[in-house]
Amino acid sequence: MRSSILTDEQAAYLRQEKESLAAVQALLKKMDLPRERLDLLQKAILQLDELFLLVIVGEFNAGKSALINALLGEKVLKEGATPTTSRVTLVKWGDQAKEQIVDENFAVVTYPLELLDSLNIVDTPGTNAIIREHERLTEEYVLRSDLVLFVTSADRPLTESERQFLERILTWGKKVVLVLNKADIFEDQAALEEVRAFILTHATAILKETPEFFPVSARLAQRAGLESTAEISADLRSASRMDDLETYIHNTLDDSSRLRLKFNNPLGVADALVSQALEAVQAEQHTLKEDRETAAALEQVTVDLERELHAELAPRLAEVENILHRFEARGLDFFDNTMRLTKIGTLARGDQVRVQFEQQVLSDVPAQIEEQIQRMIDWLVQKDLREWQQVMNYLNRRQARYLEQIVGETGHAPDNHRRELLDSVGKTARTIVDTYDQNKEARELAANVEAAVAQTAMFEAGAVGLGALVTFVIASSTLDITGILAAGTLAIVGFFVIPYKRKQAKENFKEKMLTLRTTLLDALTEQFNHEAENAVSRIKDGIAPYTRFINAEQARLEQDVHALTDAQQQIGALQAQVDAVTAPAAENA
Repeated sequence: MRSSILTDEQAAYLRQEKESLAAVQALLKKMDLPRERLDLLQKAILQLDELFLLVIVGEFNAGKSALINALLGEKVLKEGATPTTSRVTLVKWGDQAKEQIVDENFAVVTYPLELLDSLNIVDTPGTNAIIREHERLTEEYVLRSDLVLFVTSADRPLTESERQFLERILTWGKKVVLVLNKADIFEDQAALEEVRAFILTHATAILKETPEFFPVSARLAQRAGLESTAEISADLRSASRMDDLETYIHNTLDDSSRLRLKFNNPLGVADALVSQALEAVQAEQHTLKEDRETAAALEQVTVDLERELHAELAPRLAEVENILHRFEARGLDFFDNTMRLTKIGTLARGDQVRVQFEQQVLSDVPAQIEEQIQRMIDWLVQKDLREWQQVMNYLNRRQARYLEQIVGETGHAPDNHRRELLDSVGKTARTIVDTYDQNKEARELAANVEAAVAQTAMFEAGAVGLGALVTFVIASSTLDITGILAAGTLAIVGFFVIPYKRKQAKENFKEKMLTLRTTLLDALTEQFNHEAENAVSRIKDGIAPYTRFINAEQARLEQDVHALTDAQQQIGALQAQVDAVTAPAAENA
């Protein structure tokens, strides 16, 4: 036979289609398709490995193995007078000649022959084999065959077991070609014609049509291949009549419509599966749309919270600064009104000045600051609770819609994981909201602020409350200013010292107030920013598993759509090439 059924262009196309389908198969395995659908593609791809399948059947000792060797032009299978094929044997291409015994009923023989790159041959046990497994495997390969060569022997033409097997083939609707082997035993053409008539009469009665008939001698064909003399080889080859059979096999298999069907079948299966996978992914994207909206809303909650906290924190801290500015203004007025020559008697008594300073200037400043800080604490706690309530409401609404969507459906892995995350994150939010102790949260936040203020004042925080700490910070920064006038100094220089001391006191007071505002406000700003960041982080951490999953799912589905769309385009391109690569075969037929 010709070295290959396919042209070079067709062989190149076949390799390309196999590679593409293998990539599609790998892609679809990740798409959670039902196993039976993937098996369809696997079988379709295997059909490309067995692009043309030639099945040889007949009774044992009819010379089936010899015929296969003659067709291949190589001694690939064992031959003998006794049955040599005890199991179904698949002959296919391999980079080395070897036999693999799969089990007691099936074997694979590989051989590095170019023809086997596109043609697989199945050698079967005799039609009179009594092992049921043989029958099953033989029938399985006959059903998948492109052409069945029914071999009968010239010395025992069309036995009863062969007739029964022909009847079975009839039900399969397969193309059957009758091959009469050992035709060289006939002494003349008349004897051959007699046997031909006998076989065709009975075969036609069984098959309901007259099959193709080829009398051959596999033995002579093999001898021709071994003969060194070209003339003798040609004579033996002609006597074997193998050329007619080989030409028929080649023309039958190398039919453009048959080859087009062979190439298109797995592409059609792959295209259908890719379309189904794409529809499934797009359905997932539609289902994920509300999850994306929920995840986006939850992420926006944290963004809004962060923005609002930073936006509202500054003016709230500015209130503390305003209290200190008012305190400073009263302090400066106090020095202007107190440090006068007319009040030298009061100035001489430093304790009295301190008392007046506390009553007129310091007064309720610590209380005002403490109250403002407490309002900030309450505001932050309330804000935290409201945001968790908002998160819980979003998740509750999504859970309700999701449960409506999946009623009556069997969820796959992403759906199940989504539901678990919704339940888990929603439960976390509900637990936080239901158990949120605002007083406790406020106390803990106040304790953190106290620690920050105490650290600023280099004061040991403990049982001392926030009010006492603020009082200490302010007093330690200001009250020493009132001791700047000493009675002894005033008694000596009186009139000349007071204006200078007043100016000095005011400058020192301003300096102290600047330090106080800077350190206290820096401490409060840092602490409240830290607490605000913690509030945002807690919510982010709470919803992170859900949002991460949704974002990952969105990315995965987008990649899947892209990959499946590319696969569709690639399959379409291959389908468009089929007509081109099969056209030459049609023209040469």
